[in-house]
Parts: sequence; C-alpha cells; structure tokens
Amino acid sequence: MAPTVRRNVTPRAAAALLLPALLATGCTGERGDDPRPAARSSSATPHGYVAGAQEAAEQQSRLVLNDPDSGHTRVLDLTSGAIRKTARVEGAVRLDTDGRFGYLHTAGSTHVLDSGAWTVDHGDHVHYYRAAIRDIGDLPAGRAARARGDIAVTALTDGSGHVALHDRSELEKGGTASPRTLPGTYTGPVVPYAEHLLVFTGKGPTARPAVLDRTGRRVAAPEAECADPRGEAVTRRGAVVTCADGALLVRERGGTFTTEKIPYGEDVPEEQRATELSLRPGSDTLTAPAGKDAVWVLDVTERTWTRVRTGPVVAANTAGEGSPLLVLETDGALHGYDTATGKHIARTARLLTGDQPAGAGATAPVIEVDRSRAYVNDPDGKRVFEIDYNDGLRVARSFDLDIEPALMAETGR
Repeated sequence: MAPTVRRNVTPRAAAALLLPALLATGCTGERGDDPRPAARSSSATPHGYVAGAQEAAEQQSRLVLNDPDSGHTRVLDLTSGAIRKTARVEGAVRLDTDGRFGYLHTAGSTHVLDSGAWTVDHGDHVHYYRAAIRDIGDLPAGRAARARGDIAVTALTDGSGHVALHDRSELEKGGTASPRTLPGTYTGPVVPYAEHLLVFTGKGPTARPAVLDRTGRRVAAPEAECADPRGEAVTRRGAVVTCADGALLVRERGGTFTTEKIPYGEDVPEEQRATELSLRPGSDTLTAPAGKDAVWVLDVTERTWTRVRTGPVVAANTAGEGSPLLVLETDGALHGYDTATGKHIARTARLLTGDQPAGAGATAPVIEVDRSRAYVNDPDGKRVFEIDYNDGLRVARSFDLDIEPALMAETGR
C-alpha cells in the first residue's frame, strides 16, 4: 500500500542511492521486503551474514503502528515510505519493542510482530539488517504485561510479577515455542542485561536488585535498595531503573555486577517522580515527565538529574549528546528546550489534530528518536510527522495513513 508522503526536503531515503557503492566492500544489497539473501561471491560465510536477511549500509528504520479500536496494524518503512498491512490486533493497551519485534499487549495476550528491521552492535562497528515483515503470533499474557528483550531472550512479565522467558531465536524463525518460567515473582521491571536478568525482589522501600542467569539461578545480589522500581532502560553505561528517590545504575564489568545510586538530590513528590524512561537507543541521556509541566533529564554519564520546566507535557524524549529536549505539549506542538539551561529554543506549528490532556496515558502520542530524526504520531489526524531536530524542529516529512496510529514504536535501531 502506497502512502501519501508530504516531503519538505529530500528525505533520508535518498541515501539508499549510495548503497551499491557502500555495499561493494562485502555487505549485501536490499530489495524492499524480499527475504532472500543476496548471492555470495564465495563459499565462505561473510562476516555478519544472517540467514534470510539482507544487510544494508544504513539503518533500516520502521514504525510499528496500531489503532486499538479497529485493531488495524501497519508497518511504515521509513527508508522507502512503503506501508505494509499486518494482522489485526484489537484492544491493544501498550506497544513495546526490543528494536526488532513489536509486542502489542491486549487484555488476554501479547501479539508479536516481526518488523523485519534491526541493528546488531558489535561495539566497534554495527550491522544493519532488513527482512520480511511477519506476524509471529500471540503469547499468553494480560493487559499489564511488559516485554523486554535482548539478542537472546524476551522477558515477558505479567501484572503479578511472573516472568516467562522466550527464546529469541525461535521468534526470529517465526515460532512461539514454549517459554521457560522463572521461579517466584518479582517487583517492577525484569531487564535482560549483560547476558543476565536484572530483577527486583521485595516490595515497598525494601525492594532489592538481584542478578539471575538465563535459567533463573541467582548469581549476584548487589548491596542496594530501590523503593518502588518502575521505569527502566539499558544504556552503554549500564542498566538504569528508577526508584522513589532517583535511579539505580547497575553495571557489569568482567562478570562482576555493581550498583550506584543517582539520587534526585531533593525530596520529590510522588506525582513528580520519573516512572517511564525515554531515550534514543545507544544514548546515555534519558527523559521522563516530572509532573504535568516539567521533564526530568537524567545524564547517566554525569550521574545527574535536571528538572526542566515546560508547558503541560504529553510526551518527551531526546537524542542526547547536545541535542535539544523534545517535548510534545498540550497545545499540539513539539517544543525544543536546551537541556543545560532549560531555555525554550524552538517550536513547531500545531501537529496534533485533537485535544490532548497532559499525561494522557499509555495510548497518548509519543516521540520516537533516532540518530537524525524524531517521529510524532497524530492519531486523530491519521498522520505521522518526521522532525529534523537538528534544524530548528523542521518538519521534514509527513505520512498520511488509513488508520488512527494511537500506538507507535520505532524498530531497526
């Protein structure tokens, strides 16, 4: 299905014209969603080869979009502009992603969608892949479920703290084999990190971190506490989990796990605490709403929290590394703030078609950020906007859709 795309500048998809020259060094070419790998020039398996996928010279970003009311689900390829229909998923209340798979949580199950785009980071270099878009199927879970994954496992945590571990390789093959269930129940997020699982035991002010291997065996119990563990993210400097008094940073070095508290530095009322973290994958700068009219910026490198006063907040995010803080506000516009000074530095025209109250919940519009662009979904207007945040929040492209994209997540990063 071909969307209507409004272009204000030459889109980054034009970079695909460079693919033949860039890929001549040994990476394969790509042709849309054709899952067949390109022919190899020798019998040796090329470095980075993945069966059934094609390697590309640039990031293959895609947006997973869902309308909970109708159940219509789409995948928007940001390189080609093409839109693919996928299976209907009605009543979704949340959309998680691990960079490749979209996990649509409904009242009775979690639907897994393979977006067919992902990145493999080897530290000193990365590989970008694209493959066919596939509906994998449904996993048993409730509406409060959360999915977090890495290259080996997907941890699906239900509202009661029970955790099912799904083999990532089975999902990649298009199957949903029986999961392993971790013994016991856990408080807050279960985070795959450093080939282990970061979990929390206990409740209230005595919640404590523990590190499990993939079988559920405890291998470390760092001396730390995290009252009310909520939001979480994995950064290059470690795994971050928000607590009532700030955040807990868990790091792995040489098989040893250590913890470090990053306190707010002040008493913060419960309604102003950070509970959901947003970031650009690979960044060490995280954001979270800080009440209705402010945003927290957590610099993991500097171990500091900064509270930036804004207008009434619908969503926030940032690319980090000197980029502006992006805040979608109830006036329907995207605003930019200097994270160091808190100064308001840019504003778009109104993007959102309908009225949006502050802190509008799980199906509120979001801001997805990658290395060069940000994306904002306008459900009532049936559109997605692409924003060049390095050029005064210029609207680079807009995509007209045939659904109301209330849920959105970016993959391929």
